[in-house]
Amino acid sequence: MIKVLITDDSALTREVIKDIFRLTSDIIVVGEAADGTAAVELTQKLKPDLVLMDLMMPIMDGLTAIEEIMAHSPTPILVLSASLGDRDVNNAFAAIKRGALDVMAKPEGFTTDTISPCFTSDIIEKVRMLARIKVIRRRPPTRRRAMVASESKPGETHRILAIGASTGGPQAVMKIVRSLPAGFDASIFIVQHIASGFAYGFAQWLNRESNIPVRLAKDGDVFLPGTALVAPSNYHMTVSDGKIKLIKDQPVNSCRPSIDVLFKSLALEHGGAVVGVLLSGMGKDGAEGLTQIRKQGGMTIAQDEKSCAVFGMPKAAIAMDAVDMIVPLGDIPQTISRLFDARS
Repeated sequence: MIKVLITDDSALTREVIKDIFRLTSDIIVVGEAADGTAAVELTQKLKPDLVLMDLMMPIMDGLTAIEEIMAHSPTPILVLSASLGDRDVNNAFAAIKRGALDVMAKPEGFTTDTISPCFTSDIIEKVRMLARIKVIRRRPPTRRRAMVASESKPGETHRILAIGASTGGPQAVMKIVRSLPAGFDASIFIVQHIASGFAYGFAQWLNRESNIPVRLAKDGDVFLPGTALVAPSNYHMTVSDGKIKLIKDQPVNSCRPSIDVLFKSLALEHGGAVVGVLLSGMGKDGAEGLTQIRKQGGMTIAQDEKSCAVFGMPKAAIAMDAVDMIVPLGDIPQTISRLFDARS
């Protein structure tokens, strides 16, 4: 049984969420909190498997509550954002930075009678998935050596950095992108599986925190060195003749955008110029794409199990012999720096 603590200052919202979970046989609400202070206290007392967290609350807001929970009683946290407006989306990514695992937007007209079947199934699926993730206290990471299969391949000139991530990935992507120096002279492509409508806010968040410009990709964009492009919601991102092509083909691995679609496109167009990085995430998206990058002479990196929130995607790539290096998240920025600084 999955034990959930609901934190929201709206009694109506709490009741709607309880009604949704009553439709299941494996999710039970063990407590409710109307403010962040109560959420912190109840998390310590009830030890839920997951906390649903609103951000705008009295007494103690959700951001502060997340920091307190992750410092003293680390628990998987799913943020329910009030809207997709700039302020709420910015707060949602601030919550991820503090330790929340994922975000969802509350639908308009949030009542039991008007809630959509799509939202109902999505929140049930996310709770089931996130509740299984083991989280740790938010302390500075311990340095570990990377397991390196090879540092370089003869004759390569890396010009493209491709990053794929899913659950647990936003913080990992941030760590890597924020490490890139101003003037980094390779093109960067990012596919992050995230709730529909949040890709634009994710790109804005990365842009604010980074030394390089980061923006949402547009169809027909010419990709330039030193700029990171993020795949938009509900489109696959591919490359063709030096330009971005966004397509609405069927989901791949139940994902759109798909990491596999981007990685395979880059492997076909740019081969050995590509460094592919596969980070935390559920499932197997990215594994086949990483295989193609490696076959075409590019370098491939997978985040190691210990530093992943979810080891699914990297594990699948490793099992397919698609990975040149298995690297702890804390060491991936230095690994990327070595690869691109060593270009001929």
